[in-house]
Amino acid sequence: MTTFPTLDPELAAAITMLPTVSFSDLAAARTTFDALLGPLLADLSYDGVDVREIAVPGSDDDPDVTIRFMTPSAAQGPLPVLVWIHGGGFAVGNARSSDPYCIDVVRELGYAVANVEYRLAPETPFPGPLNDCYAALSYVHSHAVELGIDPDRIAVGGQSAGGGLAAGTVLRARDERVIPVAFQLLEIPELDDRLTTTSMMTFVDTPMWNRPSAILSWQYYLGDSYSGPDDTNVSVYAAPARAADLAGLPPTYLCTMELDPLRDEGIDYALRLLRAGISVELHSFPGTFHGSALLATAEVSKRGHAEGLDALRRGLRVATPSS
Repeated sequence: MTTFPTLDPELAAAITMLPTVSFSDLAAARTTFDALLGPLLADLSYDGVDVREIAVPGSDDDPDVTIRFMTPSAAQGPLPVLVWIHGGGFAVGNARSSDPYCIDVVRELGYAVANVEYRLAPETPFPGPLNDCYAALSYVHSHAVELGIDPDRIAVGGQSAGGGLAAGTVLRARDERVIPVAFQLLEIPELDDRLTTTSMMTFVDTPMWNRPSAILSWQYYLGDSYSGPDDTNVSVYAAPARAADLAGLPPTYLCTMELDPLRDEGIDYALRLLRAGISVELHSFPGTFHGSALLATAEVSKRGHAEGLDALRRGLRVATPSS
């Protein structure tokens, strides 16, 4: 593997703890991902958090979509809500893998969270996963009173492929003009199937995520009809970086990692949002790589986690509790 001189020393010391994940063997990648998170989820405390699973109607003839709906225990609504979409290259992972993050949102911000169990590729290629995320958002908005949430303070967020799905969901919400999304939170988002940026061309063997896996991820997600980066039929809801018009989107927080193939497409998207008149907070964390937040005790991981929560707090205009 290539050495990375700018790698954060704390992350470098712990990097051998992380498994090798390759999308060339998807079954093995899924097993590895489950094994990585299993111990963490087994010991996870839900104290102070009420969790229930809700089956919401899918789009058209699609099956129901499960959302893991979390609220603070004994919450008094209406609450701001985050519709959260997990990562995993469109093909790996599940909603429960994001429970640790969602619990932090509930406990530290007092928000509700709707954690979406979308269908995975390649078994369900686009538009299935995007439809599932949009169905979850639609349900949260249309059942706001029943759920005890504030329909004017809905954020949509996600990490990695979940960040790409979040961006696509928010683009669709803008275009359909039914659901007023107040804020989008895009962490290390996977946005562009064309794979032409400097970071995507450079990082071919970085830890956790690299160009070969990115190529396969898009092939899985866009399905058998996808002919490659020159395919002009790719929907902007699948690959939001292809959207020509980003005006009218909500205020955005977007973070990238220095040694991540997705770095430059995230930065480019943030800059294009700014040029379109959207308020954007952009942060590229030095010395980090895709998924390095799993090494949660590293100072840079703590800083990134705290900053994302604070951006979400400010994004939905909730005052910081007094100490």
